[in-house]
Amino acid sequence: MTRAGMTVGLLGLAVGVATLLASAGPAHATMAHQKEAKAAGFPAANCQYCHEDKLPKKAAHKLNDRGQYLVDQKEKHKAKEIDMAWLKEYVEKKK
Repeated sequence: MTRAGMTVGLLGLAVGVATLLASAGPAHATMAHQKEAKAAGFPAANCQYCHEDKLPKKAAHKLNDRGQYLVDQKEKHKAKEIDMAWLKEYVEKKK
């Protein structure tokens, strides 16, 4: 492979990786999400309303069914942020 071809290939790879990282965006919740859910009438008393952990870490957090539903809705709507109004459509799973 020529040097020019290798440079073009590496540049294409770098652009692809940058595009992937830029489109991923953060998926973590904030206190604003909790306040928005409370304002909409949902009983979001703490982080465990959407997460499994009492105090989820930004780097490693596990979502419960409700939290995963919100992330799925964000992808479905191609939204930048989660909208707590989507919780009106959420159906609690029977245990």
